[in-house]
Amino acid sequence: MFVDTHCHLTLLDLAPYAGDLDAALQQARDGGVCKFMAISVDLDDHIALSAIAARHADVGYSVGVHPCEDIATMQRATVEKLVELAQPDNVWALGETGLDYFHSTAFIAEQKECFARHIHASHLIKKPVVVHTRSAKHDTVDIIRAEKSTHGILHCFTEDWETAKAVLDCGYYISFSGIVSFKNAQDLRDVAKQVPLDRVLIETDSPYLAPMPYRGKSNEPKYVPYVAKALSDVYDKTLEEIGLITSQNFENLLRQN
Repeated sequence: MFVDTHCHLTLLDLAPYAGDLDAALQQARDGGVCKFMAISVDLDDHIALSAIAARHADVGYSVGVHPCEDIATMQRATVEKLVELAQPDNVWALGETGLDYFHSTAFIAEQKECFARHIHASHLIKKPVVVHTRSAKHDTVDIIRAEKSTHGILHCFTEDWETAKAVLDCGYYISFSGIVSFKNAQDLRDVAKQVPLDRVLIETDSPYLAPMPYRGKSNEPKYVPYVAKALSDVYDKTLEEIGLITSQNFENLLRQN
């Protein structure tokens, strides 16, 4: 019923599962999670993620470079390399890419160039781009518009309605993480209420940002229903309705050309 559209499966704390990722995924399935998109932060992540996806038909993955990586790593993400790595059917997206000025303002030009290359690859391969933005919302929107990107996800959304509307107008989906469940996140819930339900996705961003009541603990895919629960309160829908709607939204995104 639920899709975790953004989880870092190679970074999970697997101590509770004696190091067994398959057991962690099975516990998530037992809780109603039916699909997982494992996210790359480095080009080499595709090696481990492709092996995971080969074992699990309900796992797909992305290929790309996170904006907090170093310049040399970002430079490896050429359009040609991204297109090459994105060929398999179980590669569902490009990224995560985007802009992050919170952690680094030293490589802004390189971040922008790398972001644009991911979008170019997205156009060529007809797969969505997964966008990270932090302290860079205006430049993020400007690049999405300039590159005519219409097929993507603004993940772990924490911005204002102006930013939401801008990317929605471009055709993007907006994905909410456990942050939307935090007690001090009423402003974010107020923005979420304005997002059309047919453009909403849910994610854990695990192992980060565990939702209430697990805030501060290591996150994992089995907690994505708690994100859905927070949104069910926002939209006055049942938990099951949010699960079905957001899962269908993800399928629509993957089918989009």
